[in-house]
Amino acid sequence: MKTKFYSILLLSVLLYTCKTENNKTVTPVIEDTPASIEEHSTTDTHIEKEPEVISSPKINNFIEKEGITISPIEHGTMVLEYNGTNIYVDPVGGKDAFNKHKAPDFIIITDIHGDHLDVKTLETITTPNTVIIGPKAVKEKLPEVLQKNYNVIFNGLSRSFSISKMDVDIEAIAMYNLREEALKFHPKERGNGYVLTLNNIRIYISGDTEDIFEMRQLKDIDIAFVCMNLPYTMTVESAASAVLQFAPKQVYPYHYRGTEGYSDVNRFKEIVNNGNKNISVGLLNWYPEQ
Repeated sequence: MKTKFYSILLLSVLLYTCKTENNKTVTPVIEDTPASIEEHSTTDTHIEKEPEVISSPKINNFIEKEGITISPIEHGTMVLEYNGTNIYVDPVGGKDAFNKHKAPDFIIITDIHGDHLDVKTLETITTPNTVIIGPKAVKEKLPEVLQKNYNVIFNGLSRSFSISKMDVDIEAIAMYNLREEALKFHPKERGNGYVLTLNNIRIYISGDTEDIFEMRQLKDIDIAFVCMNLPYTMTVESAASAVLQFAPKQVYPYHYRGTEGYSDVNRFKEIVNNGNKNISVGLLNWYPEQ
């Protein structure tokens, strides 16, 4: 009886198996091979997002305002262009550093140090018609051929310079150190910062300075370039404090590479924006290697 029961059971199983194979309803078993495991890991449960950059402002290659274009070259060197006129500020780095720009109509120099005064560069870019402007200490460092078109301007004085294309008004602003340990770098009355007026736009270029009284008393500045590097000039906090006092419409940190690397210009932006949201803080690409 038992043998008959098992025979019937076996026959039923065989008939069921044959039926499922004919209907193709058997579900295959899939093993997780390495390839399939990698596919699983890229499902919606594991999607990497691009990190949000909140603290870093956009870095630009130039400024354009009221027909004026300002291009950073490196560190403390820049080119201003307006109405077909080119103004070079502290040109260093050789002629090739300016191959995207026309020859200078004006050259403005702030101080005697090598990152502001480069005689070899001046000799290669200066034309017979180039007007050179700067402090007396710079003129004394120049060869006679470059002194011919050199115009001395003293702290606190303003002069208007004319060429056939346009006029530019230039005011020399004091630049010097305040900290006892830094007085040797930039003594008072040797170098100049400047306020340039082009097309009724007032542009302040600090040169190498700390947050001095003369800077804090500036008025109606549209665009400011403010240095911040140790040990030679000032801290980010000092620069921001001065900017908050004279309140330019736009400010750009420049000359911010020191002996210990680059100053934290994002921190500068944060302090200024927290103190006065009406001041626009931007970054320019002064250091291609950064």
